Amino acid sequence: MLSEDRPRSRARRALTRAVIAVFALGLVVAGYLGVQGVLHNLGGPRCQATALGSSVDFDPSQTRYAATITALAVKRGLPPRAATIAIATAIQESKLRNLRYGDRDSIGLFQQRPSQGWGTEQQILDPVYSTNRFYDALVKVKGYESMEITKVAQEVQRSAYPEAYADHEQEGRILASALSGHSPGGLGCRLDAADSSDAAALVTELEAELGVSAKSTGSTIELTADSALQAWSVGAWAVAKADAHGVERVRVEGREWARTRDQDGWEWQPASDGAAKTVTITLAG
Repeated sequence: MLSEDRPRSRARRALTRAVIAVFALGLVVAGYLGVQGVLHNLGGPRCQATALGSSVDFDPSQTRYAATITALAVKRGLPPRAATIAIATAIQESKLRNLRYGDRDSIGLFQQRPSQGWGTEQQILDPVYSTNRFYDALVKVKGYESMEITKVAQEVQRSAYPEAYADHEQEGRILASALSGHSPGGLGCRLDAADSSDAAALVTELEAELGVSAKSTGSTIELTADSALQAWSVGAWAVAKADAHGVERVRVEGREWARTRDQDGWEWQPASDGAAKTVTITLAG
């Protein structure tokens, strides 16, 4: 009888070990999937700009305003330093928000005051108008390209705390470099799925902010830029506007950004095709 019990005991132990192994494997798989789920959904949608060996991240709304600020500098033919100063100023003044309130009658991205001649409340709350008014004042500052940002802020904004602008100069420089095309593929966004899109509105905004004409066919927008720099500027601008306009993919010269909620949204991947200076923007169907 003892000799018969031993094989049975060994079989039970083997079965127990197998069950434990399967259970442990299940825990590992569940843990992996759980971690992936956390990574996939960690925090809200974010955009990340990478340039000059560093990265900064902002939410899609802030990034969208930074794209407008940079695009208008490019459209006006201003040096990259202008966009850096403007973005740093907007971060300091409003945290890149189009605020309807502020100190006394200050409003908007740059906290401009109607009572100080910056425009009407309605005008200042238009990001394109307020940004152009900022640049109108900036270009009147002789030597602003090489001047310390604290001094520029004092000249343009008449700020009581001009030294605070220096705290955001690096952020402004990184965003301006990525959004102007000087750091190709430097801007990516982790976004939720698009629930709507409007190709015509995006084309209109593209022309208004960057001065670039594009052709829209259904949910696809295509254009041929004058240079690789302009192509990457348009591509970065489109990614920055993706959350607001339902952009799903942006392709520039053989590289592609695809809308996703996970960290792949911060990266541009090689694409199967893509002609030089060509930009293709695909919106949600």
